[in-house]
Amino acid sequence: MANTRSRRARECRVASIGLVIGLVLIAPVQPALAEERCGWLENPTPGNWWLRDAHGLWIISAQGGPYAEGVEKLPEPAPDRFVATNGHYGYSCACVSGTFDDHAERMTRVDATRALPLSVCRIDKALPAPGGSP
Repeated sequence: MANTRSRRARECRVASIGLVIGLVLIAPVQPALAEERCGWLENPTPGNWWLRDAHGLWIISAQGGPYAEGVEKLPEPAPDRFVATNGHYGYSCACVSGTFDDHAERMTRVDATRALPLSVCRIDKALPAPGGSP
């Protein structure tokens, strides 16, 4: 009888562990929360995009390297909201929303962008100057 009880207890533990594992596997994965960051949106050369805000430099895409999902949503800035530094490459002022990987200093997904007048970034004392390398 004691042997039967211990076998049932073992079976209950195994079933409980299986239930917990099953619940973990079917639980919805929480996506990273989207956030909006504003600053200098830089495109110095083909395939290279980054955002320089008050908290640092966020790589959006690197030529020949990884790029954020949705990078095609980055705006083609209006001439009066763009500073050319290398032919038709340069920088503008914008807000970019999506997901950021703080540890890797990268943007992993671009949800939307909104162009701002250059003056907005120029008067923001918290923003470093645009340009330079990442």
